[in-house]
Amino acid sequence: MAKVIVRIKGGLGNQLFCYAAARRLALANKAELVIDDVTGFARDIQYRRKYMLDKFGITARKATPAERLEPFERYRRGLAMFLSRRKPFGQRPYLEQEGLDFDRRLLDLKVSGSLYLDGYWHSEDYFKDVEEQLREDLRIISPADEQNLRLGAEIVSGPSVALHVRSFAAGDSSATLGPDYYKRALEYAEAKLGKPRYFLFSEEPGDAMARLELPEWRVTVVSHNKGDEAACADLWLMSKCSHFIIANSTFSWWGAWLSNAPGKIVVAPKKSFANEDILPVRWIKL
Repeated sequence: MAKVIVRIKGGLGNQLFCYAAARRLALANKAELVIDDVTGFARDIQYRRKYMLDKFGITARKATPAERLEPFERYRRGLAMFLSRRKPFGQRPYLEQEGLDFDRRLLDLKVSGSLYLDGYWHSEDYFKDVEEQLREDLRIISPADEQNLRLGAEIVSGPSVALHVRSFAAGDSSATLGPDYYKRALEYAEAKLGKPRYFLFSEEPGDAMARLELPEWRVTVVSHNKGDEAACADLWLMSKCSHFIIANSTFSWWGAWLSNAPGKIVVAPKKSFANEDILPVRWIKL
C-alpha cells in the first residue's frame, strides 16, 4: 500500500498546515497517512515546540522509528533529501517544499511506495477540495475546565469578533503590522457589524489595549491559557467566534478557517505574510 509520511514541525498553526496538505495527498492517492511527530521537534532548541495535534480528531497513526529514518536520522534524512533533489518532482521519494508560493504539482502527484513529505504548504489550495473531511479531522477536543467552557458559551451567545494581536515589541516579526492595520480593520468591522463584542487574543493584552484604543466595555481579554500546552484551548475559543481580525499568524489563520459561523467576515493583513497565497480569496485583505 502507498504511504505518505508527513514530518510535522513548527508551532500549532504550521503543524496544521503540514497535516492538511499531507492528508489531502494521502486521500487523493488512497494512501496511508503516517505522522512523524518526533523529528521535526528534536532540534528545535530555540522555541522548544512540541507536537500538539493529539488534541484534534486525527486518527492517522504515528510513525515507527524506522519510518522516522532512525537510527542516525539526521544523516539519513540529509542523504534522502540530496538524492531526491536530483530527480524530477514526481519521482522523488523525499519531497521538500520548494519556495513559499503555492505549488500545484503537489495536487497532481502520484504516490507509490513510501513518500516523505516535508514542508509547511501555506495555502488552502493544497487541501480545499477535501475541506469537509479536514474539518472532521480537525475538530478540536474541547477544554474540560470551567473557565474555558464558560467563555466559549459567552462567545457563541452573540455576534463576536476574534481579534488577534501579536507583540508590538521592537524586533518582533509582527511589528510591521503596527496599530494602523488594526485601526483600519476595526473600522471595517464596525461598519459591517455595528457594535460587536471583541475577544482579544494577545501575548501582551495590556499593550494591545493601550495602542489600539479599544472600547474596554466591548472587549474581553483572553489571556488565561498560558504556554504552548494551552494553545489548543485558545484556538478552540477563537474558532467559536463569528468574525475575525487576524494577525500575520498561522495560528489565527486556522482560528478563522476552522470557524463554521455563517456569513463570517475575516479581515487579514494583505502584505504581512511571507506568502500571499496563504490568504483565501474570500477574505478581506487590508
